[in-house]
Amino acid sequence: MSDRERPAWQPLLPPSDGLDLGHMRFRRMDDMTPDDFAVLRRVHQQNLHQLSDLMLYLLNSLGGDQAYPLDRKTHSLQAATRALRDGRDEEYVVVTLLHDIGEALGPLNHGEVIAAICKPFIGAGNHWMLEHHPLFQTYYYGANVGIDPNGRQAYAGAPYFDQTVEFCSLYDEVSFDPDYASEPLETFVPMVRRVLSKEWVPPSTATS
Repeated sequence: MSDRERPAWQPLLPPSDGLDLGHMRFRRMDDMTPDDFAVLRRVHQQNLHQLSDLMLYLLNSLGGDQAYPLDRKTHSLQAATRALRDGRDEEYVVVTLLHDIGEALGPLNHGEVIAAICKPFIGAGNHWMLEHHPLFQTYYYGANVGIDPNGRQAYAGAPYFDQTVEFCSLYDEVSFDPDYASEPLETFVPMVRRVLSKEWVPPSTATS
């Protein structure tokens, strides 16, 4: 597929628009000059600019699943569509769309992976929900596979416990229905780009 034929939601990996960002000259970081730092800033800002396309690429790559009742891309679209049709706010819809894209990179901790990536862009409740949703999901299948279905009770009383229970109940655990008519990925692309939009700041001044 040529670049001209590639849909907007199926970007190159790694994403690149051919910009000349300059070149840093230092051999060790304590020799970095203001000119080097200016290039560094441009590189990180470009990484932020491309992040939404990278996330969409990873989501699109989940469309090749054969083992699940339906592929994880379709699962993610279905979950996000349910959230959208329920009138959830844009940030919630986006984290619902992206909640499983960490599975390939973190098969043992995919919730933590996507939560860490999204943390600078989302509120504390959605971050906690992303991080903990894999454990909360076991409530629905744990008894059938020898896992304690009540593992989530370790977090009873946590501020976002109920939010995460609701997310799993309404959007995650039910979204494996091949007969559900989901919105196409294109519906969510502008939302992802708006939510994952932020100016880069050095680590010393970045918000935690």
